Amino acid sequence: MTEATATATVAERATTTHSAAIEPKLFRQLLGCFPTGVAVITTNNAEGQPVGLTCNSFSSVSLEPPLVLFSLRKASSLVPTFTSSEGFAINILSQQQDALSGRFASSKIVDKFEGVVWHRGPLEMPVIDDCLASFECSVHACHDAGDHLIFIGEVKHMHEGSADHALVFYKGAYRMLAESLRTLVVEGQLGTADIDEAYRTLYGKLLRLACERASDTELDAVEAAVDEIERHREDDTQAQRIESASRFFSAIAAAGHNGALNLMAQTMTSVLRERLTHVNPARSRPDLFPLRRKVVTCLRQRDAAGATGALDELIFKLRG
Repeated sequence: MTEATATATVAERATTTHSAAIEPKLFRQLLGCFPTGVAVITTNNAEGQPVGLTCNSFSSVSLEPPLVLFSLRKASSLVPTFTSSEGFAINILSQQQDALSGRFASSKIVDKFEGVVWHRGPLEMPVIDDCLASFECSVHACHDAGDHLIFIGEVKHMHEGSADHALVFYKGAYRMLAESLRTLVVEGQLGTADIDEAYRTLYGKLLRLACERASDTELDAVEAAVDEIERHREDDTQAQRIESASRFFSAIAAAGHNGALNLMAQTMTSVLRERLTHVNPARSRPDLFPLRRKVVTCLRQRDAAGATGALDELIFKLRG
């Protein structure tokens, strides 16, 4: 083997090792840890009709000149439209416009603008009414970047809209900035009885679905979360205990196979974290171990009544 061949072989191995280390699903999950705003990017197609899509990759680039960017999947059907257009508009959504976000993200809706109030801006780009802000841009550059194209636009016109709060996307769910969960929980605006009822209703439904839909691997994840809770030592931190308790409920939510309920469960997990951090500190509760075990046993037996009954008792005793 020549020196050049050996060098090339080492480089190939390094590339393979590096690529194998980045697991796409985990990569996407960890990227979701960075909260982003939500925007609808719009332009005109070849016939002059408005088109658009939901995007959370919008970012500022430069003040002098005023440049912004967004990225677009190469697999998107709108790639030819955006690459042939001379401009686009970025419409920043408010927390009241989550329905618009879903509409422009749906592949099932052909005419995204049907029923949407909008107007043409000075560049003739489609500008959606009542957004927090809108930017009309001319295309400054378009760069190839892996499985995406990066569009950089020079802002030519901008409009300040409503004084509402921004719609925020975080860990696969919409969040509101108007009132943080911490404030609601710490100030007692979310009462214990209301929280308990929400947990029983939401996770009761998820347990019933899990009895019908969960795979053995997903039930193993629920049991692993229970094992972790029981392994805690007296000197373990609050953060470790909170993480374990959250993982137990998250595993149940995942086993239910319902995307909408899973999003609700993420919010309830945030409520749980705030309560355990600021109101009712997490502590060792060996008396609750049998109840969690019963939840797992009933799930494996596909006994929905038994699982929900054990969860009800667990929630009741957690407040004791």
